[in-house]
Amino acid sequence: MNLRFCGDYGPFDFHNVCVRATWGACLPAALVFAICLYSIPTPRPVRKFTSFIKAPFVPFLTLHEAGSLEAHSASGDAIVAVEMANIIPLWRTIVFVFAGLFQTLFWIVNGSYLLYSDRTDVWEVARAFLLAITWLYTAVRPITHPTATPPYDLFSIYITLFITSTLQLGGILFDNGVSGVPLPPMTTIIAISANLLLIGALLLVVLNIPLAIPSSSVKKDDIGKAVSLEDYTPLWKWITFAWIRPLVQLGRKTTLNEEDVPNLSPTMRSRPVFMKFESIHRPTLLRKLWAANSQDIFVVLNYAGPFFLKHILDAISYPTPESRGRAYIYAFLAFVCTVMKAQADLYHLWFSRRGSVRVRSQMMAAIYDKALKRKDYSGIIAKDKEEETITKETNNRQGGKGKAAADDPKAGADVGKIVNLMANDANRLSMTVSGAHLIYGAPFEIIIAGTFLYQLLGLSAFAGFTVLIVGWPLNSLLAQRRIRMHKSIVAARDKRMAILNELIGAIKFIKFFAWEDRWIRRVLDAREVEMKWMTKSRINSVLLHILWTCGPILVSVICFFVYVMQGNELTVSVAFTAIALFSMIRAPLNVIPNWIVQVLQAGVALERVAVYLDEDEVTDQVSSLKKDHSDPHLLGSDDEGLGLSDASLKWNEVPDDRKQDKSKDKSRTSTASVHSSNTIASDSTSLAEPASQRFELRDINVRFPEGELSVITGPTASGKTALLMALLGEMTLVSGKIIMSKNPSMVDENGHIQGISYAAQSPWLQHRSIKDNVLFGYPYDEERYNLVIKSCALEPDLVMLEDGDATEIGARGVNLSGGQKARVALARAVYARTKYVLLDDPLSAVDSHTSRFLYEKLLRGPLLANRTVILVTHHVQLVLPGAYYFVRMLDGRIDAQGTVKDLRVQGFLDEVAYSAAVETKEEEKAESETPAVANVDGVSKASITDVKKSRKFVKDEHREIGGVKWSIYKKYLKASSYWIWAFLVSVVVVNQLLGIGEKLWIKTWGEAYGNADSKYVIYAYKLLETSEHQTLMDGYLTHSQRVSRSMLPSTTSLFGGNWPSATQHPLFYVSIYAAIGLASTLVSTLSVTAQYTGGLKAARILFKELLVTVVRATFKFHDTTPQGRMLNRFGKDVTTIDGSLTSSLQSVNSSLANFFAAILTVAVVFPYFLIPALFIGLAYRELAIGYLNTGRDLRRMESNSRSPIFSDFGEILEGIVTVRAFSAERRFFDNLHTKIDMTTKMFYAFWMTNRWLLLNFDTLGGLAVLITTLFSIATLGNDAGLAGLSITSAMAFTTSVYWACRMWTTLELDLNAVERVVEYLDLPQEPPAVIESNRVPVYWPSNSNKDALISVENLVVKYAPDLPAVLRDVSFTVKAGERVGLLGRTGAGKSTLAMSILRFMDPVSGRIVVDGIDISTIGVHDLRSRLTFIPQDATLFSGTIRENLDPFEEHDDSECLDVLYRVQMITTRAKSQEQSDSSSHPAIRPPSVTDVEGETTVHTIDTASTTITEIDTKLSISLDTQVSAGGGNFSHGQRQLIAMARALLRRSSIIVLDEATSSIDFATDAKIQTTIREEFTNSLLLTVAHRLSTIIDYDRLIVLDKGQIAEFDTPYNLIQIDGIFRNMCLQSGSFSELEAAAKAKAEHDQK
Repeated sequence: MNLRFCGDYGPFDFHNVCVRATWGACLPAALVFAICLYSIPTPRPVRKFTSFIKAPFVPFLTLHEAGSLEAHSASGDAIVAVEMANIIPLWRTIVFVFAGLFQTLFWIVNGSYLLYSDRTDVWEVARAFLLAITWLYTAVRPITHPTATPPYDLFSIYITLFITSTLQLGGILFDNGVSGVPLPPMTTIIAISANLLLIGALLLVVLNIPLAIPSSSVKKDDIGKAVSLEDYTPLWKWITFAWIRPLVQLGRKTTLNEEDVPNLSPTMRSRPVFMKFESIHRPTLLRKLWAANSQDIFVVLNYAGPFFLKHILDAISYPTPESRGRAYIYAFLAFVCTVMKAQADLYHLWFSRRGSVRVRSQMMAAIYDKALKRKDYSGIIAKDKEEETITKETNNRQGGKGKAAADDPKAGADVGKIVNLMANDANRLSMTVSGAHLIYGAPFEIIIAGTFLYQLLGLSAFAGFTVLIVGWPLNSLLAQRRIRMHKSIVAARDKRMAILNELIGAIKFIKFFAWEDRWIRRVLDAREVEMKWMTKSRINSVLLHILWTCGPILVSVICFFVYVMQGNELTVSVAFTAIALFSMIRAPLNVIPNWIVQVLQAGVALERVAVYLDEDEVTDQVSSLKKDHSDPHLLGSDDEGLGLSDASLKWNEVPDDRKQDKSKDKSRTSTASVHSSNTIASDSTSLAEPASQRFELRDINVRFPEGELSVITGPTASGKTALLMALLGEMTLVSGKIIMSKNPSMVDENGHIQGISYAAQSPWLQHRSIKDNVLFGYPYDEERYNLVIKSCALEPDLVMLEDGDATEIGARGVNLSGGQKARVALARAVYARTKYVLLDDPLSAVDSHTSRFLYEKLLRGPLLANRTVILVTHHVQLVLPGAYYFVRMLDGRIDAQGTVKDLRVQGFLDEVAYSAAVETKEEEKAESETPAVANVDGVSKASITDVKKSRKFVKDEHREIGGVKWSIYKKYLKASSYWIWAFLVSVVVVNQLLGIGEKLWIKTWGEAYGNADSKYVIYAYKLLETSEHQTLMDGYLTHSQRVSRSMLPSTTSLFGGNWPSATQHPLFYVSIYAAIGLASTLVSTLSVTAQYTGGLKAARILFKELLVTVVRATFKFHDTTPQGRMLNRFGKDVTTIDGSLTSSLQSVNSSLANFFAAILTVAVVFPYFLIPALFIGLAYRELAIGYLNTGRDLRRMESNSRSPIFSDFGEILEGIVTVRAFSAERRFFDNLHTKIDMTTKMFYAFWMTNRWLLLNFDTLGGLAVLITTLFSIATLGNDAGLAGLSITSAMAFTTSVYWACRMWTTLELDLNAVERVVEYLDLPQEPPAVIESNRVPVYWPSNSNKDALISVENLVVKYAPDLPAVLRDVSFTVKAGERVGLLGRTGAGKSTLAMSILRFMDPVSGRIVVDGIDISTIGVHDLRSRLTFIPQDATLFSGTIRENLDPFEEHDDSECLDVLYRVQMITTRAKSQEQSDSSSHPAIRPPSVTDVEGETTVHTIDTASTTITEIDTKLSISLDTQVSAGGGNFSHGQRQLIAMARALLRRSSIIVLDEATSSIDFATDAKIQTTIREEFTNSLLLTVAHRLSTIIDYDRLIVLDKGQIAEFDTPYNLIQIDGIFRNMCLQSGSFSELEAAAKAKAEHDQK
């Protein structure tokens, strides 16, 4: 039944006045009725149902809520609502109310008059009263529900009234102008016009209302500058995106800086977003993400077809005044629809991008939050290494089974993997959300097109879709392979990043040993594995591409074939409309498989993140973040104090689901890592080992006395540090209880908070100033601070440093000496007003004089009074007089404990004190401070001395300005091969020719039907242009880039050929059409293959160049560049080069080709269009330049602002134990939020400028088409074909301009990655590794040379040309076999001289000659590989002990075992040999290393000590023992022993020794000193002296002072004369012993 009103007119007969008036009254009234109905309270079941439906659309975080969360995090108090000003201007309310009342009265009067006039037209009376009701609502609403923000209900009503009023007025004028209908009375026209103006004015008022009112905490002057304009912008600016325009205008004129970009909206900031995200509890991460972002993901896609163009062409085909008038109306309506479609696109793209930004922030914050809470796995051994043997054997037995889950994500992520999670996986999830609308948008389009096809072709329309069904299994197979390959790529990338992380972290040590080539090869091997998987993935992608591009063509061909075979006539209207619809369906068909893969890859990323987020966490007893979220913890008597009760603890291990299987194969388990009790730079160690053979702290019962000094001692690797880790809760508790509580809100009577401060054995320092490191977030108390500096013996250092305590500390403290680092960490622990202070061997890094100073001024001083201090030390004799409690560890157990007083009474301490007295004498040091050995490059001194130049040790990251330079393009094109790009350019040309051929063939096909109506051809042309906004998952155009193919004027026949009738031979035309389509597919496939080939080649070359350049860079670069900055290059930038860059470049080629083709077409077909096109082109140019400049700056700043996140992240992972001990996690987390907000605001601002460009381009495009259409209607008369071609030409032009601009920007963004990599290709490099023309002999340097082995001649060294000399005119000679000590106070130049011999800095004048060869004339590899340097901080690498000792496999196993024996790492050679040869290596963590402690224990301590255990455990160390990255599974002392073994194995003629035995117990140290004396008899030993006892029996001593040699003679001669050396000896407190030793040496030499 047809709906009729206004007589016989239907509801859509708009040419009738009554119908128009009825719509004008009913539509606004219906809207008011719906609003009122929605406001009526509903029953609870209905409310629950509607709440469930509305839930996905409810905003995740409102502005007010975000402001409250921000205020809460800043104050730390309970969450309170932020006060929002709700002041509504009175004039606005008066305008709304009076306008509404006036209109209401007018329509009531009008209706009453009509009723009074006894009109028979009931509709007319009803319309008047309906309008009165509508306007009454608009008058009442501002009074009953006043709001300071836009009233969206009124806005909707005003919009509806405006449209219907426009319809009425336009209808009257149209009827008069076209149909000659007389105009109504002038009063009516004036009334309708006035009504329209009034509604327009009301709309302007609403449009000028701001979206939100700033709270009391926001300054109005800051809005648009420091505060985002987005939240407070007027409604019209938000609709048009004009709020982002000021940023674009600024970027157009100048280079943007960080402060130019307004801050994010509070609803987008990391802190409130994460706090709200954490409050959502769902069983899986996916559901949690959905709950937090459903509104942003769930937005319906707008779909607009070429409806109006068809009607315009219909109207022009049969020209009458009425049809011409309708054509004008349709033209304007088409423009309005284009703008509305642009608005709809803008709306859903804004939502999706906002969702993607939030997801990225949520994931990055969640990953960081987990890092702060999870157990420390820093010393873990990768299970794949540990179980290599088992895996091989098992796979052999099972025929390769069991590898299915090999690529699945595993727990126990290392630093490299966690950085990858943050950089790549979080980004992939974010990008998936940003394009989520395509997942439901593409099927929606296919359904619409499918419906049209069914109406056109009947059931045969679906015959073609059988191709998709048949091809689906193949598609699924390829998609599954792609996912597996993606997992493998990600796993390979993780391994590559882990190796790079290790390489960059230990680059100095690698340079010392000249191992750069081996490490470059190791990284390249890992990269090659990654490239292999990437190549496989690319081949798979090519196969998928063939499948996807062939699919739509075969669908259309089979549809036509079936249609014709059924006996139907394939007429022109059917053929071309169907072709047009198939072209429409092609893009969504391509999008769906792409997005299936994209979603599956996002699933992999989600799983990786979820596995990481599910890792074990420390308890809320340890983590202050967890305690924040738990119930208040009341301290009971059992929790008071610090200690362990019946506790057994083990090192943290990754949970393993295969433990049961492993237990069966225990006998085949390869030797696992040896774990130590001592900590590495990351503050702790951990391990996964078979449960039965694991180092544990067993049966620990200890409670440390409150307010007293307790001392923990014991042999190397006996469990001293492990005991501190246990007290901190950083070990896994097997049984018993940890007595420890942290509650910063509790303060005792002495003003100390209930908390812990901790100084690790390897000090962890932040990349900040010394002062910031000492304060560590606590309030500055000048008096206390100065006392701490003085008590920690830092005053002399701060005086020496030009910037004092403002001196910036480099990454890992590179510009401080070992002693300085230890004392800064000590000062940090002391400054904090904590009740408990845990100090892990701080005295080992300083000399005896400083040790005594620290003991007297600090340990027994006021700062540590009434505080519970637990000190791990070997300096028992020094600290025992002030200690109250004593604990001795042995093999993971407490060997003895008690008060010093009680133990002294028992006589126990007499032996300990005697033993320690002997050892401490050897420990005396000859200088007042440990030299700055870490500063081998001298950068710190340069930065310290040269104040005028820069006091910033680490410079800010460089950022390019302006467009991407041609040199960057050239570099990439060259790397990927010019030949490939020449081929790709030719492919673009062929593709254009095929596009033209396709159009010509369609035209010929149409002509073959005879007198067919050409409008269908044009309709087909138009529809072929509708896929402009479909993008592939990586952001570039789909491979069916048919946006602007040339369309030429019709000719009678193609190339003059006589073609058969299309009616009689339809399959001929179908087959040619199919052949052109398949040829296009072939060309496209060749293009993709060439892109992938070039991309992989460039990726391989650029990565290798970047790696080599970074590894070969100078020490200064590595000292002043944060590790995260380098990892960012190797991570995100390399991933970009690996991925989308080549496709972006090819897309630009295609887009530019389309642009020029469109220009050509316009010039040929419709020259008149060139006039408006010129002006539109200028507008495009202005928009494009503003967007390109702004977008480029924003993306560069975004790249640079990412680096600090990764740097800080790596830093926090290394120091997590220290951070947790101080309960400082919240502060670090807040700092991360700030950094995430910085990078996110650049990212978000970029995408908002992109949306602004899209809206403006779409509007300009619509305007161009409107102008063309108006020209066509006015000038082309009845030529529908030419009119249609003109319009489509205009659309092709505008579309191609948009895509050329969009693709160019995408390319520039991707090239930003190349730009950043190329920037690192010009780093300052060390001298050549090898100079082929000047290679040294094999025997060089020869220790048989009886003359001078090293001759230093007039050496002058500066750190920079404009700085004073560090070494001044230094000359000396030393012979082979001599042992020479280098002494001098800090800054005297000892380290500089030692480093000059290794050529880490070249002299300004003078030279160093080694065995007759000037070292400046040979390669640094030849030099350093022939010398051996043993640094103070030993570094180990992941692999086996054998690989650490002998990376180049130059020695056999027996030699390697022999050196391990000589440095006391293993007990007996024979047993160790058997152990090495054995097929089974039991994995035991040795509690001690040497048999010396065993002997000492037996003789000096009671017989209860567990010496048997000790001897057994030594057998566990073999050459196959696994070493974790950095040697984290070995104690500090063990690492030094292995480094010593490494030097013994090299047997160099020259050994430079930075005495590195400070972390070894004295008995072992004595043995090692003996080993050095015995083993290095034929080598020249040059020792940077730390202990006078060590060098007192050397042949000669060089004493430096202020860069010059002050004294150079034998120890005995120097001690006799009044000089620097004698004063050192006198200060040491053991002058007589030193003098006796020097005399004995002198007498020995005379014999």
